[in-house]
Amino acid sequence: MTAMTPAPVDQTAAPGPDRRTALRAAVVGAGALAVSASGLATGAASAATTGTTTTTTTATATATAPTVAAHPRRRHHRLSWRPPGSPSSPTTAALTHLLRRTTYGITPELLADVARAGGGGPWLEQQLAPAGIDDSAVTRALARFPLAVADPPELHATLSNGSWDSMVQVTRATLARELWSRRQLYEVMVELWSNHLNVTCPSSDVWATRAAYDRRVVRPHALGRFEDMLIASMTSPAMLLYLGGADSRGDAPNENYGRELLELHTVGIDAGYGQADVVDAARALTGLTVWRPWDEGVQAADVGTFRYQPDWHAVGPVSVLGWTHPNATADGGLDVVTSLGRYLAKHPSTARSVATKLVTRFVSDRPDPALVARLAAVYLQSGTAVVPVLRALFASPEFVASAGGKTRRPAEDLLAALRALGVTPDPAATGPDGAIGDLCWLLDGLGHAPLGWHPPNGYPDVAPPWLGAGTTLGRWNMHVGLAQSWWKDGLVMPDLATRLLGTALPATRGALVDTLLTRLLPGLVVDPAHRTALATFLGGEGPVGGGDTTWLLPVLVALVLDSPYWSVR
Repeated sequence: MTAMTPAPVDQTAAPGPDRRTALRAAVVGAGALAVSASGLATGAASAATTGTTTTTTTATATATAPTVAAHPRRRHHRLSWRPPGSPSSPTTAALTHLLRRTTYGITPELLADVARAGGGGPWLEQQLAPAGIDDSAVTRALARFPLAVADPPELHATLSNGSWDSMVQVTRATLARELWSRRQLYEVMVELWSNHLNVTCPSSDVWATRAAYDRRVVRPHALGRFEDMLIASMTSPAMLLYLGGADSRGDAPNENYGRELLELHTVGIDAGYGQADVVDAARALTGLTVWRPWDEGVQAADVGTFRYQPDWHAVGPVSVLGWTHPNATADGGLDVVTSLGRYLAKHPSTARSVATKLVTRFVSDRPDPALVARLAAVYLQSGTAVVPVLRALFASPEFVASAGGKTRRPAEDLLAALRALGVTPDPAATGPDGAIGDLCWLLDGLGHAPLGWHPPNGYPDVAPPWLGAGTTLGRWNMHVGLAQSWWKDGLVMPDLATRLLGTALPATRGALVDTLLTRLLPGLVVDPAHRTALATFLGGEGPVGGGDTTWLLPVLVALVLDSPYWSVR
């Protein structure tokens, strides 16, 4: 690796655009060198050397949907300097690591919740039983999005055919929950399963059924048994419409859903199944469909709901990866589907697939086979229950040792920044539009809109796809906008200085930087050169000036958010 020297800085010049350019190169470029051994900022490092300013910039490389690339082996890098008053004990370092992995961003309010619970362990147990956590604040905010929880018959009755209104509200409600819910681990798991059992939203075929999929399939089972969630998805109108299963008949089975059920949802592509297994899985799934408005005898209360059509079911013996069923009658087709789903959910290859998914999300882009094997065993022993697997994962030495080894994706970056800035819902806001919608569109431009991955395999959860120059530059511009409150319709934006520096402002620029780093990067250790560069951006280590806590502060905050330190999940 070639060493990157921080750009020289004129400490006497006024803090204008040229100076910001130099400081951004020093902070982000040198920071990329310090942390790139953990794989955090390859794209940021290359972009920083061009001298990008903190003002909004048009990228020559546009942010596009990421593609998965090979990932180099990671090495963890220990930084040497810690701001005064920042966490230093192993217990606190372990806590901030846990919170980064299980939430969408550490806040003073979150740390207060942990303290009230009695520490990280009791807090985690609360998170694993989310029904006991008061979430009334986010419930009030969700009232803005009534179509996000509407059932298909209501949407067919009230919206024009093909309307995206409900799906758009589902994406906005998703972002609102991730941002404000106190049930943070639950929302992380909802996101994980929404990608594992992906039904793209918005997607035209599911315009009236995607809200019910979120409410009736993913959310009820996110911390339950995978077996139950899988079977619910197999008879979900949204999944059937999305993968073509709703039109699959015995005389012409649609193999698409049968293939994705095996490859993506359960055993995985390396499980050893063949084309005959795919065909028989597709045959077993025939007859699962949806009530359409034009179906003979349909009632208004049934439009868009699940329907089993016996005369569409392919009768005859079926066999999939060791599972066999006589499948003797058309009327028994639903029993066949349930039997297949339970078998696949409990298959050892599915256990490894689910364990790998969880390890990738919470531990490492390169899942350790030994940890995967242990978690797969827990999954099978617990009857596919998710909570025991999570307990084993968070207690594992591999999890404890993985600090610094995962990278925030664009939506996580946005959410963590909004949470750190203390943004709350405006209680006076009532409509579904406003800043939440604007932020969803912003994430769409970065290739990471809520629920928006188009292929059926869900968003990638490894670093390389998200490190392109266009995406990095888009995130830098996003940081400036967030720090300067560009998007605030329907939101309450606290005073930046009060939120991040406290009511008693620091007396010196060095103390200001230390306080800011402690608040934005709890538990992380910042290289002395990078801390000095931030202080130099304000004019050096002298007394705080008027501009330091007013017009310069949003730019300073954006510089910290641009740094690879902020990218740590």
